[in-house]
Amino acid sequence: MNERARQLLRVDGLTLRYGAGPVVHGISLGVEQGTVAALLGANGAGKSSTLRAIAGLEPAQGRVLFDGRDVSGWSAARRFRLGIVYVPEGRAIVADLTVAENLILGSYYEDARTRGRRREMVLEFFPEIANRLKSPAGLLSGGEQQMLAIGRALMAGPRLLLLDEPSLGLAPLLVARVYERLAAIQKDQNLTALLVEQSFHVAARLAARAWVLRHGHVAGELDAEALRSREGRQRAIDAYLGARQETGHAVHA
Repeated sequence: MNERARQLLRVDGLTLRYGAGPVVHGISLGVEQGTVAALLGANGAGKSSTLRAIAGLEPAQGRVLFDGRDVSGWSAARRFRLGIVYVPEGRAIVADLTVAENLILGSYYEDARTRGRRREMVLEFFPEIANRLKSPAGLLSGGEQQMLAIGRALMAGPRLLLLDEPSLGLAPLLVARVYERLAAIQKDQNLTALLVEQSFHVAARLAARAWVLRHGHVAGELDAEALRSREGRQRAIDAYLGARQETGHAVHA
């Protein structure tokens, strides 16, 4: 990483425990302003736990610095107001509320003028949900629900967007569509994001840098060139994950 570039997020020695043992062991990473980075790895590698700790949803040791400010002891709500916005795995939309009402939830702290401007932006990027504003969110397709979850997060005006498995459960064509929109949003809004993915191929569509997690440790770091190279991805799988041998499950390349 270019140390001269401005880091919006810096994590140093992040450790997270469930019960007696740690599930995240001293992770350190930095995400530069205006870029997308990814946490990669097999199930159980500690990716989602790391993201939730950064969002303030899990108690953790170590330091989380946001725009140079130490927010380690801050609550999730306080981090949210600062601009750290989390999109959980499984989307967590409110099924009984309409699409429009779900969007309002994302901009709860904003005035009507700001809310209207952001809603217009969200619907421009996600026209599929623009046509479903009065529909209960639970009636949307999986892809539309993911677009709504991202749109609701954008309504908060995030400075850092934390995306947990945005491709989970979606057909390949829908994954491509969601990531295509995310790329357009990132370019248009100069958005900074950290996403969790199992798939190297999917993450490479958007990320400029990635950290491979294995058993709660950072096992390796990949730049954009390695992410987009099949050889680089394969080396990372073989050298860092070893998931085929250890779990019997394929790692998506």
